[in-house]
Amino acid sequence: MAKVIVTVAPTGGMASKAQNPNLPTQPAEIAESVHKSWKEGAAIAALHARRPDDEATCNDGIYRDINRRIRERCDIILNNSTGGGSSGDMLVPRPDGLFESSFEERLKGCEAGAEMATFDGMTFADVHGGREILVVTTPSRCEALAKRMQERGIKPEWEVFGPQHILQDVTRLIEKGYDKPPYYINMVLGADKGFQGAMPYSHDILAAMIRMLPPQSIFCVSGIGPAQLPATTQAILLGGHVRVGLEDNNYYSRGQLATNEQLVARTVRIIKELNHEPASPAEARDILGLKAV
Repeated sequence: MAKVIVTVAPTGGMASKAQNPNLPTQPAEIAESVHKSWKEGAAIAALHARRPDDEATCNDGIYRDINRRIRERCDIILNNSTGGGSSGDMLVPRPDGLFESSFEERLKGCEAGAEMATFDGMTFADVHGGREILVVTTPSRCEALAKRMQERGIKPEWEVFGPQHILQDVTRLIEKGYDKPPYYINMVLGADKGFQGAMPYSHDILAAMIRMLPPQSIFCVSGIGPAQLPATTQAILLGGHVRVGLEDNNYYSRGQLATNEQLVARTVRIIKELNHEPASPAEARDILGLKAV
């Protein structure tokens, strides 16, 4: 019987309350949603910060507030984003009419005492809200971000959107010693409509990407929108771990808006029906090589 790590991604950096009123955006709301999701079986919280006006940020003070509120309630693993989002503090206007995601702002996601942080080691275009946003993570910026995480004792969650992301900087940085095994690689599929260079979800694409993982890797799968349910179910069948939540998917079923805890509860039911068990936060820390809390 395998232990499956369930990550809840409660907020993300793109969705809005206008799309789903259940989306938690402020620290108290996020902490409450994460606590409910922990009670349903989530072991990791993949967190994004928002400003008081709900726009995206990586402000370390806001992250500290979120982390503190969650830790007062439960022992879930804290994973802060260094991706940020597609609005607010993350956007830097460019003279060519495009926008660029602020790398300096992204680095702040390492400064709030989280155990893990997302690592998007690639350069791509994010099309959101009528804007084209360049997310520039060159090799030298990858090194800077990897060093920052290593110095802070943060384990990377290597987030990839296609095979090239596995085979290029993620593998290079792992081989240079910026992480210790097991390497936790989160494959995000179904984001191709918004991220240039991202892959759609299919059984064959996921299976191929798993075969490309560096030795001593364990994998998590995130599916965007309607891909969430089939992609995460396939991940469980293939021996992986899963991420669910309103960052990736606003709906429980066609026309029915979801809550984070509903999505976690359904995933835990599927895990149990497949004769596995959801990992507790303590078990997930043991699997990932993290320190106990």
